[in-house]
Amino acid sequence: MGSPFKDHQSHSPSYTHSFIKKILPYFIYVILPIAVIRLYLYSPTLPQSPTLHNHLPQPSTVHHLPHSTTPISITTTTPSSSSSSKHEQEQKKPEAKEPQCDYTDGDWLPDKMGPLYNGTTCGTIKKGQNCITHGRPDLGYLHWKWKPKQCHLPRFEPNTFLNLLRNKHIAFVGDSMARNQLESLLCMIATASHPKLIYTDGEENKFRRWNFASHNVNVSVYWSPFLVRGVEKSKIGPDHNQLYLDQVDERWAADMGKMDMVVLSVGHWFLHPAVYFEGASALGCHFCPGLNHTEIGFYDVLRKAIKTTLKTITERRGSSGNGINVIVTTFSPAHFEGEWDKAGACPKTKPYNKGEKNLEGMDADMRQVEVEEVEAAKVNGKGVLGFKVEELDVSYLSLMRPDGHPGPYMNPFPFADGVKERVQNDCVHWCLPGAIDTWNEIMLEIIKKWNRAVANSPSKQFTLAG
Repeated sequence: MGSPFKDHQSHSPSYTHSFIKKILPYFIYVILPIAVIRLYLYSPTLPQSPTLHNHLPQPSTVHHLPHSTTPISITTTTPSSSSSSKHEQEQKKPEAKEPQCDYTDGDWLPDKMGPLYNGTTCGTIKKGQNCITHGRPDLGYLHWKWKPKQCHLPRFEPNTFLNLLRNKHIAFVGDSMARNQLESLLCMIATASHPKLIYTDGEENKFRRWNFASHNVNVSVYWSPFLVRGVEKSKIGPDHNQLYLDQVDERWAADMGKMDMVVLSVGHWFLHPAVYFEGASALGCHFCPGLNHTEIGFYDVLRKAIKTTLKTITERRGSSGNGINVIVTTFSPAHFEGEWDKAGACPKTKPYNKGEKNLEGMDADMRQVEVEEVEAAKVNGKGVLGFKVEELDVSYLSLMRPDGHPGPYMNPFPFADGVKERVQNDCVHWCLPGAIDTWNEIMLEIIKKWNRAVANSPSKQFTLAG
């Protein structure tokens, strides 16, 4: 093999020796340090067998958060068996999370399809909300669809709803907004199956139950405007309500053992004059001039009522071992723009544009109380088998629909004899069909999500799917 210094092969050995003597110091002081530095910075790594590496126990590694003096130790150990390794990797594989949709963030968009039913095809609409048959002339309010930004909100599927609640009982508990939502649901389901009224009781039929024989689904409504025990004001009694905040209203709670799902909806009745009790002690009142009680408002009272209700549900159903699903419908804003008994109290004929109206003041505070108590109940109910709770957050999407109320058409043909000086207006409840149907579309999506979650769980226990 030729010398690397072939240009110098003809020189004598003494010359070669002299050359080496001259070049050696340069090698020691220049080349060698470079080689050492390169070896330090780019040390070669011996290749390892991937299979062998997976079976070696991995050392503990210590990670420090920035500016932290306490180490966080993460220990990883790999089994020696390849089959065990594969099994453990599957066990540690993170569960695929259910895609979340924020139904509160969206827009009302024009919808050519319109509602599933009308005022003549559904026989369970309360007269005061049957705007079409009462002669409301503008029907544009029927042709809007709520479109969440993050996802698609499907049209209500009555057969899907009936299949999910086959042989089950869903109860709506609360004030007239609960009844409004119930009647919307009845009309939507009735497009696929005929409801039969099987129970009625109370003034103005405040306690009713229907059965859909095709799937043996029971749907009930319980009048309970405070959820907790209350004595409502009357013409022959005190001119204020009396609420007992530590006791649930047994007019509905006594049937809790027969319910598979309960939809709670309250709020507006807490604005009325009332005196509040806990046990035998009076806590205070709201708008009670002339009474010797401290004014305490109604926000904390609403919170206490919802807290007591959700706590009672978890305790009773938890102790029985039978789960229950709970939905809390959030506060629905009113849209009075003038006096309730004058024409034009809620005159809008289309939704607000994005940014034209914000959820604020009392409407936002009422919603906030309800959402916070639902989130607290999720934490407190984690150990209760089969218990699920979710807020049906409709406050903002409802705020954006000032056109959806009966207004003067709570009564039939209010202007048949011309515009009167005084006319009753309902700017609180919702025309049927109308914007409130969206509440039940979202509720069905919540039920479907619950069903998917339990169908994918090992226990396969679900109070709705059966």
